[in-house]
Amino acid sequence: MNTPSPTVRPTIRSTVACVIQQGEHFLMVEEDKGGAHTLFNQPAGHVELGEGPVAAIQREVQEETAWQVTLTGYLGLYVFHTPEGETFHSHGFTGVPEQPLTTAIDPAIVATHWLTRDEIVALAAAQRLRSPLVLKRIDDALNHRHFPLSVIQE
Repeated sequence: MNTPSPTVRPTIRSTVACVIQQGEHFLMVEEDKGGAHTLFNQPAGHVELGEGPVAAIQREVQEETAWQVTLTGYLGLYVFHTPEGETFHSHGFTGVPEQPLTTAIDPAIVATHWLTRDEIVALAAAQRLRSPLVLKRIDDALNHRHFPLSVIQE
């Protein structure tokens, strides 16, 4: 007798990321993910239980960069599927830096950097970006492809 296999439920994760621009530079975090090289990303992270995307990105930016930022727009929802079968629903934001904070950054962050788009493209060519969404979000921000924050109903 054959027993039916259990239903495999896909893993869907809700995340946030923020393109923070000052002049020609973007605030990036350098993360140690245990590989041969560190990886670069926008300040980003998971939406926690009971949190909405706006609160989550404000928290993540402060934890990962020790910067206070003002959110200026919503880039939209980016859907990313990993080879391992996970799906990420990533809310993209834009923001401007207001002031550095005196708080410590998350221990998973090696350093923060202000990088130009060309420097980020070079990191992409060296496969040192956390995901292909990093450069996509920057290009969307540079092309003013964003929406008012009011489109998010929390």
